[in-house]
Amino acid sequence: MSGETFVPGSRRPRVICHMMASVDGRIATKGWPISDEQQALYEEIHDQFDANAWMCGRLTMAMHFAQGVRSEDDVANEHTGGPRADFVAPGEDESYAFALDAHGRLVWESGVIDGDHVVAILSERVHDAYLAQLRAAGVSYLIAGRREIDLALALQKIAARFDVTTLMLEGGGHINGSMLRAGLIDEVSVLLAPVVDGRTGTPALFDEHEGLPRGLTLAEATPLRHDVLWLRYRVAQP
Repeated sequence: MSGETFVPGSRRPRVICHMMASVDGRIATKGWPISDEQQALYEEIHDQFDANAWMCGRLTMAMHFAQGVRSEDDVANEHTGGPRADFVAPGEDESYAFALDAHGRLVWESGVIDGDHVVAILSERVHDAYLAQLRAAGVSYLIAGRREIDLALALQKIAARFDVTTLMLEGGGHINGSMLRAGLIDEVSVLLAPVVDGRTGTPALFDEHEGLPRGLTLAEATPLRHDVLWLRYRVAQP
């Protein structure tokens, strides 16, 4: 248990939003006419950044990595007392998977995803019983924000508790948009697949109704194999 008082500072990891998108900016790859070789380029480029951490939002984690979600009744049981300490599970870890889960909805049976240690990012509303479940499963957690996640504070805690210097943001459009609006993304890395999605209502790279548009500066455009284009942008901070 990390019981010492956390003093917010300015240090946070470098954040790179790394995504695969269609030509029309959609990111729900299921149903796309792309090959396994094209999809594999995403992880290949990911590894080039040599980051030791990645982050997704709750919906992405629930869809691909968590073992389930808690019932609405369990989630509605909220903490009403004083602040609790962060928890860092025992052991030596070299890479981390951060799950943004303000209400504590995700069910974890293990603290590991493909060799990466799982860390839940929670708000203060999450009940002690859920924190106990995370500790029992070997999942670390950081508490950042009263009822919703304070993204800036979460990043500062990630740097301080786990010494993360570069973080890959690989979330859905909502969390990507929220991070961009908050000025917490340093680079956008997009693998542009040779696909037009065209489906109305499917998630986009950035879905955020307030605080955007935001300017980007092209840093590099690299044609890859199988007609995939890798675009790298620096983010103009507000």
